[in-house]
Amino acid sequence: MKQKTVLVTGASRGIGREIAKLFAKNGYQVAVNYCLSQEQAESCVDEIQQQGGTAMMIGADVSNRLEVHNMIKQVYQSFGTIDILVNNAGIAQQKLFTDLSEQDWINMFDINVKGVFEVTQAVLPPMIRQQQGNIVNISSMWGVTGASCEVHYSAAKAAVIGFTKALAKEVGPSHINVNCVAPGVIQTQMNDLLSQQTIQTLKEETPLGRIGTPKDIAELVLFLASEKASFLTGQIITADGGMTI
Repeated sequence: MKQKTVLVTGASRGIGREIAKLFAKNGYQVAVNYCLSQEQAESCVDEIQQQGGTAMMIGADVSNRLEVHNMIKQVYQSFGTIDILVNNAGIAQQKLFTDLSEQDWINMFDINVKGVFEVTQAVLPPMIRQQQGNIVNISSMWGVTGASCEVHYSAAKAAVIGFTKALAKEVGPSHINVNCVAPGVIQTQMNDLLSQQTIQTLKEETPLGRIGTPKDIAELVLFLASEKASFLTGQIITADGGMTI
């Protein structure tokens, strides 16, 4: 049976890193994309290889069309295929809407939305030709509910949700599944700036009584990319411990 390949964007740390490691553990060839965190990407690949997995790292700004196409070319040269794409790369920022600069808005949409567009558009043609493929986009529960002081982030993540639903309808006839995971509060470097008091409050506001882990999200992404989820497409799964029920 041919070994499948997954490309995970923003895979050097946090949720993306955990996704890359879990796919490798389950027998996938893993392309680890990073933009700025080269050392962390290297350590991710080293960790995968030490555990007997197959991985490569590729630096690329997902919002840069040329860099994205070069990245896809490198993956095909090394692994011969891209069966699964996980659009995980993203940035976050907390700021009053009235304090947002135009550049803040542009940066947020460049990475969180344009990046999803660029990488997906580059990966799709071979998937369509092969009449198979799987795309999992990472949004946020704030893309569903909206978050105060994160208007640009919430709007960008909501765009990923709309993108997922529309693309699922368009490429469904080509037997390509497109789904979306909208994580709640997860223990990542992105949330390290939150105070212990804030973390405790968030735990208390979560019906399951805890903060999520990157592994929680990785397990869900792995499921969505598997044959077990072959009849799921266009779905937005909010993995937030029940916070937005």
